[in-house]
Amino acid sequence: MEKIAALQALAPFLGVGVVSLSIAWVVNTWIRVRNGYPLENSWGKAVYPRNDQAVERVKLLTQENAELRAELGALKDRLGNVERIVTDSGYHLTHEIERLRDGKEAN
Repeated sequence: MEKIAALQALAPFLGVGVVSLSIAWVVNTWIRVRNGYPLENSWGKAVYPRNDQAVERVKLLTQENAELRAELGALKDRLGNVERIVTDSGYHLTHEIERLRDGKEAN
């Protein structure tokens, strides 16, 4: 009888302890998620949700990024060529001659 009475006296404290530890675990997990820390399982290994759609999307975006970078490089080369042609002194001379010819033909 004494053991049962002792357990009955300790039961509220044990209940409060279990509830408080559970709440602390939930709050700790929430803080970790909120601040970007990876979740861990009971063995301390990181738990990452498996999402095949996200992996496929990352692959497609990476491929598109590479294609856009290649296109941007080609456009930079073309722009460099156009700038070289426009800043070339021979281009200006030819342009001036053509402008003078057009002026004489108009008279």
